[in-house]
Amino acid sequence: MNKNILKKGYDKLSTAKAMTELYEANFKQVSKYVHATSRGHEAIQIALGLQLLPQDYAFPYYRDDAMLLSFGMQPYDLMLQLLAKKDDPFSAGRSYYSHPSLKDDDKPKIPHQSSATGMQAIPATGVAMGMQYKELQGLGDKTLKDAPLVVCSLGDASVTEGEIAEAFQMAALKQMPILYLVQDNGWDISANAAETRAQNAYEYAQGFHGLEAISIDGANFTESYEALEKVIKTIRTERRPILVHAKVPLLNHHTSGVRMEWYRDDLEEARSRDPYPVLKQQLIDAGFSEKEINQIETKAKENVQSDFEKALKAEDPKPEDLFTNDFVPTPITEEKGIREPEGGEKVVMVDCALFAVEELMREHKECLLYGQDVGGRLGGVFREAATLAQKFGDDRVFNTPIQEAFIVGSTVGMSAVGLKPIVEVQFADYIWPGLNQLFTEVSRSCYLSNGKWPVSMILRVPIGAYGSGGPYHSSSVESVVTNIRGIKIAYPSNGADLKGLMKAAYYDPNPVVILEHKGLYWSKVKGTDGATSVEPSEDYVLPFGKAWVLQEIWKQDHVETLTIVTYGMGVHWAYNATKGMRDQIEIIDLRTLFPLDEDTIMTSVKKTGKCLVVTEEPSNNSFARALAGKIQEECFKYLDAPVMTIGSENMPAIPLNSTLEETMIPSTEKVKAKIETLLDH
Repeated sequence: MNKNILKKGYDKLSTAKAMTELYEANFKQVSKYVHATSRGHEAIQIALGLQLLPQDYAFPYYRDDAMLLSFGMQPYDLMLQLLAKKDDPFSAGRSYYSHPSLKDDDKPKIPHQSSATGMQAIPATGVAMGMQYKELQGLGDKTLKDAPLVVCSLGDASVTEGEIAEAFQMAALKQMPILYLVQDNGWDISANAAETRAQNAYEYAQGFHGLEAISIDGANFTESYEALEKVIKTIRTERRPILVHAKVPLLNHHTSGVRMEWYRDDLEEARSRDPYPVLKQQLIDAGFSEKEINQIETKAKENVQSDFEKALKAEDPKPEDLFTNDFVPTPITEEKGIREPEGGEKVVMVDCALFAVEELMREHKECLLYGQDVGGRLGGVFREAATLAQKFGDDRVFNTPIQEAFIVGSTVGMSAVGLKPIVEVQFADYIWPGLNQLFTEVSRSCYLSNGKWPVSMILRVPIGAYGSGGPYHSSSVESVVTNIRGIKIAYPSNGADLKGLMKAAYYDPNPVVILEHKGLYWSKVKGTDGATSVEPSEDYVLPFGKAWVLQEIWKQDHVETLTIVTYGMGVHWAYNATKGMRDQIEIIDLRTLFPLDEDTIMTSVKKTGKCLVVTEEPSNNSFARALAGKIQEECFKYLDAPVMTIGSENMPAIPLNSTLEETMIPSTEKVKAKIETLLDH
């Protein structure tokens, strides 16, 4: 074993150990915010960290402070996060200790990841998928001597999570360049391995053909370093996934808030496997003197103490720091291009979306599309991706397994390597398995990385009731999605808007969800001809947060007037319902649910004095009801009647039978009746 590597390893291990001991000695000072440490896990973490390169991507988990030290982070850097200080280099005081996000030129790149157990496996595998895509498309950095790889760090308990299986499946299927490091200390929190798993991670990996696995003693620095050296070399050259199962002891608390003495009955046995004396003996065997070893330890303790005293004095965030980096600025702030080119023929809404994606893919090699059934054989169940695979190849337009979590969460990794994924879930009803990733990883990445890692992606979601789709193909989900902060949400009512918003979403560096009503795709539903549009020009963009007053009226003193606020299919119900009274009713098509054009809404309601919010969702506890409350709050002194809403009946699901479906959801006639009630108020 190289003496210099042994010395580096011991220095990092001594530093990590000294930090744990300092935190214990100063428990009352440092336990205001929960933390966990690497004590017992240091050897495997440092053995890995010393071998990664700046072009690599890593997803260290919340017990991996020793790994961060081996990347070149200083105790002071980590302590700034421990104490939630303003200059915390990872999150500016927003996230827990050892929750890193890093974009330094001289260190491995670390995209944001959450505390949620095992959720990092999908974004990490997304990075590997992005690396593979760039290599296939000739977009990789050809100046690099060593091909990059991804490391995903996991605890043994997390491997029982379903989303781990999705990540392993895709990595094995596509042969991606990723190392899954599973640190197995035999404990969940208070539940041990015998209670929680049928097999360990090494045994579990055998079920994924194409995922090689090895099991090592992760408490032995030399064994860990040499095993990882071979694994890393293999991944760099052969571009395939490998899982390393490292057996380690947990020598400190699960976290500062869950103390080991409360539930552990194996502490003596665990201490007998401490990596610290093992590495110390390896230094002695390599010829280091006791004096040299003591100097390393003493210097580490002094540095840790000095950095701690400095960190205690560091500045805390100010109240105004709360309001930064939820989004990064978008370049699309104005409507540009030709919305309705002369001589153009009207096309259906689904074609406007298809042509927008085709134009984007033709212009940007970083743009790719994937999801269930979007590949060459079908081109999407709504033909929204028809011919794209034939035009751009199976590497750019491809099918995924039925893995909504992977589809959504992988975009975090794809974006991190500079790609722009457009992904689909097949129906809004099936978005639920993807919500964990959308909420926990996608939406918070920009904010919790303090602006370093916005997730640039588009998630397309066919939504709404259409033609007896029944309870699993008809749902509206916008109230759930709008409660996820950190994403932008479009819900267009016509093809021109869909194309313009799709283009704006592509150039927006933030995550965007586009809700596309199935009933408007081909305008086959009676009264939805207005969803067809002359296809806008290729350079047409429509900024988010700009509502459309599609039916504008003047202020009238002697006639009852009304504002209808709506979106999607509701626009068509409202327009058809106001036939014969268009001079009394102003219709606002929101276009985007976030950002929301509140100025246009409030200006209209203050003018008309009455307001109806139309939605397809059941109205109880809905986005529409919340918006109605906001309007009432802002416009109360201008109102001549309560702000009302109309939506679907408040039943658990939309039935299959067409009569029951018709009874369930709004219609032109129901909206018209509600308008008349409100005008007569």
